[in-house]
This record gives sequence, structure tokens and C-alpha cells, in this order.
Amino acid sequence: MADNAAGAGGGAIYALGILGAWVHFWRIADGFWEHAYAVLQGLLWPAYMVYEAFGALG
Repeated sequence: MADNAAGAGGGAIYALGILGAWVHFWRIADGFWEHAYAVLQGLLWPAYMVYEAFGALG
């Protein structure tokens, strides 16, 4: 039973991350297509974060 609770907590953290990413990307977007792209970026924010982290290392 404890394993399910830990998984649910992780899902909640991920959902908050998506919401925060949407707010961030939405605020810097300008125009219809950039806002549409902001929605996609919000869903895929972990991939963007890892990409930027590796870019900073290299």
C-alpha cells in the first residue's frame, strides 16, 4: 500500500511541474504558434530541461 502512495505523490509533483512549465512558456510566447508550441513544451518540459543541462555541460 505504501508503494502506491509514493507513486501518487510523484504524479502530483509531475503535474505541478507541467503547470509551472505551461505558465513559464506561455508568458514568454508571442503569437498564436508560439503559444501552441508552449503547450507542447509544457508537456515535454523534462526533455527540454535535460537537453539544456547537457548543453550547459558541453
